[in-house]
Amino acid sequence: MFEEFVLTASTGDLSAEPRARETADAVEFRMDLADDPLAQLADYDGTLPLVVTNRAGWEGGEADDLGRYGALAEAITHDAVVAVDVELAALRGNAPAGERSHATALRESARDEGVSVIASVHDFESTPEVGTLTDLLADAAGEGDVGKLATTANAREDALAMLRATHEATTAGHRVATMCMGEPGRHTRAVAPVYGSRIGYAPVDTADATAPGQYPLATLRGLVDGLLGEAEP
Repeated sequence: MFEEFVLTASTGDLSAEPRARETADAVEFRMDLADDPLAQLADYDGTLPLVVTNRAGWEGGEADDLGRYGALAEAITHDAVVAVDVELAALRGNAPAGERSHATALRESARDEGVSVIASVHDFESTPEVGTLTDLLADAAGEGDVGKLATTANAREDALAMLRATHEATTAGHRVATMCMGEPGRHTRAVAPVYGSRIGYAPVDTADATAPGQYPLATLRGLVDGLLGEAEP
């Protein structure tokens, strides 16, 4: 998984999966936004593979206790699940007390199940300078199978920094997924794959966007495919 660009349709409702089939490569199941997520997984009979995310409240999600790890541990046993998102801060011990042991145990369980680990970082205020971004991507890619970095662009220069860091990380051999949230960096969601970003995110339904600046699913599909086609020799 993630040898090439993967467009994931983000949702907290797996019954929406049929509407994403013709456009997306996978579904990101936001368990923290879902009603009875484990029951939804048990009933899932869709054709798209699943990336499971149970985002912590301290990193912008709605899961507010360590019980989210137990739910993720059960989720990764489902055949449809191909990847799990784990916050880099939890894996590295920079998160609230108790997070690291749960996060590293989940990573090991995921690898035992043959499930890829996306080590993620989210900055909802700013975009650091290129060197910091590159270091974060290297750290995240080292902790997981893919290093994901989403920052907030307050100016076009922030978008340029993200694209440069994406290129440098990819050139160094790291598998990464990058994007800038917010209007000044919105275009990075379409352009970053040209520089090596392996995962894109868009909502199944535009009204249910899971992060600032997301394009509609079909729009992002067309933009990325067009740009990647133009980038081929």
